[in-house]
Amino acid sequence: MHPLITHITRSLQGVYPPEEAKALALMICCDILGIRKLDLYTGQPISLSDGQQLQLSDILTRLQANEPIQYICGFADFCGREFGVGPGVLVPRPETAELARLIVSENSASSDRILDIGTGSGCIAITLYLELPGAEVDAWDVSPEALEVARANNRKLGANVRFQLCDVLDEATMATAQPGYRLIVSNPPYIVEKERATMAPNVLEWEPAGALFVPDADPLLFYRRIARLGRTLLEPGGRLYFEINQAYGLQTTQLLEAEGYRHIRLLKDLYDNDRFAVATL
Repeated sequence: MHPLITHITRSLQGVYPPEEAKALALMICCDILGIRKLDLYTGQPISLSDGQQLQLSDILTRLQANEPIQYICGFADFCGREFGVGPGVLVPRPETAELARLIVSENSASSDRILDIGTGSGCIAITLYLELPGAEVDAWDVSPEALEVARANNRKLGANVRFQLCDVLDEATMATAQPGYRLIVSNPPYIVEKERATMAPNVLEWEPAGALFVPDADPLLFYRRIARLGRTLLEPGGRLYFEINQAYGLQTTQLLEAEGYRHIRLLKDLYDNDRFAVATL
């Protein structure tokens, strides 16, 4: 292992598992400090400038405080594109990228209208706009800070998603939203409060709680609301795509059935967890 990788890995000992610390070390060296991966693997001598040394020291201090590496870098990879992220928006997960790819694989390019509820960084909405040419994509979020990040990603990636400040739990949404969507997708808050104790500090202490948590007493709060909203906003034959809490897969499908949806599918993610629900109006 290259001495620089060893130094970074040891600096993160006790904060991150060894393999994760090594992956972070490679990311820091290659994506932030601009060191060639080949030089690391071949053991070439690497001399950091004064600026790079200060930058590395700052990065390690922030990682030791459990700040997500994506916030430090200022971006996260999602479906092969770099999305700007920062405090105030959820870091896009691989599972959410699976959801976006599922939608692309099941829907051809067309003039369909798509709505992304709880867009965060805009990663799902922008990806669908870019991968489904001709689609009209709207995206809602309750957070002005998240929408600022999403609009910046929209400009940077050359998309034309229409972002709107909107609280999906507000009954006024039903009165102002325009029907006629072919697809509604959402990765809403779905972690119940009692799961806090099992979460990593870099998530719990840094990422926005409003994008993560729902009350223990009502874990399907957002799914129920969006399913009911979908009965008005979706055109006949339109689909809902949800990312879900693996512990509530059966309950989510039962809710969708009770709300009048059909052809309901519960799908697993790459880790074999119940993670996605798809339903047709």
